[in-house]
Amino acid sequence: MPRMLRVDALRAIYPELSRCVVVTNMGAAPAELFSLGHQPGFFYLWHSMGLASSVGLGIALSRPEQQVVVIDGDGSLLMNLGSLTTLARYRPANLVHVVFDNEVLLSVGRSFTTATATGTDLAAMAAAAGVPRTATCHTEDELRRAFAEALAARELSTLVAKVEPVGPPGYFIDLHYIESRFQFQRHLRHLRTLSPGKEGGQD
Repeated sequence: MPRMLRVDALRAIYPELSRCVVVTNMGAAPAELFSLGHQPGFFYLWHSMGLASSVGLGIALSRPEQQVVVIDGDGSLLMNLGSLTTLARYRPANLVHVVFDNEVLLSVGRSFTTATATGTDLAAMAAAAGVPRTATCHTEDELRRAFAEALAARELSTLVAKVEPVGPPGYFIDLHYIESRFQFQRHLRHLRTLSPGKEGGQD
């Protein structure tokens, strides 16, 4: 089956991502997303492998008026598979979970493959956990279409994008993680002031 480059997959959905609240896992995905153009609504998790889906769930539940997107990886999700059952339990309609599956632990030097290289199907696992909308995408067009449909459906979704095990030339992001945290917090506070019926305040 064909596979995408992760950066091309991100580019395919970037116009929609730029209008969402986005939480990424650590490693290649945040570096490539940053290279496409940073937005104040993008939050890059550092030193917290496996927790992007949990952080995204918390934001989606506390801010139901905002569309939240989690950018995850196969290695990260496999470290926290229980998050799928928790996502399905609370089923936030405003959360789309995009999992880039390259079948290796790329960010630590491709030292070994993940379980998806030997048959584990993350979309099927999400569906079995109770996530109502799932898909596996192999091309940019498939991902773009599935992502647009998930946003329009307003239903918890897990989209697995099969990508090549290729990362960016470097993993440096020209934004200190402390400043990223405060910038993201300020952005969420600003969005609250723009939402009808919401009072401004601390997040």
